[in-house]
Amino acid sequence: MNAPSFETPRLRLRPFREDDAVALHRILTQPDMLKFFPRPGGPLLERVEKLVRNQIEQWDTMGYAWWAVELKSTGDLAGWNGLQYLPETRETEVGYLIDRPLWGQGLTTEAARVALRYGFSDLRLPEIIALAHPQNLASRRVMEKLGMKWCGLAEYFGMEMARYILDSASVRAGGAPGNGSAVSARAS
Repeated sequence: MNAPSFETPRLRLRPFREDDAVALHRILTQPDMLKFFPRPGGPLLERVEKLVRNQIEQWDTMGYAWWAVELKSTGDLAGWNGLQYLPETRETEVGYLIDRPLWGQGLTTEAARVALRYGFSDLRLPEIIALAHPQNLASRRVMEKLGMKWCGLAEYFGMEMARYILDSASVRAGGAPGNGSAVSARAS
């Protein structure tokens, strides 16, 4: 599948390229960057290279995956965002990770709105979930800004996670993604 790219006012969401691994590795190995993830330590470069390859392949097998997120102003890799199929539960999760110096600017919400719009409008998914460590309040705030509803705690990836959900009926009724902001994102 030819993965689509999208632009928002500040971001470019594009398919990963294998040469993104080095920049993503730099982001992932910052202190405490992954402290709420199942494996909180920074991964080896080889593991990040595999992650990037897996995302490229997932576009072909599933029709969706994570996008590389770039700042339009600089072209620098800012992190990742997109949809991930969870085979254990047969659910689709919206996920995101943005470089630490960019936290608190609304970039994560801006990018995640695009992923939700793509999931509901283009893929016609009936629902999309989001997961966060219960103590990751910033990530949970993003989920709430996206209009996702708290479902409780559940086990994913071998740990207890806060689970949120958004369904297509809520989106059609004028719920999220994000008060219509995702509609302004355009494919490029």
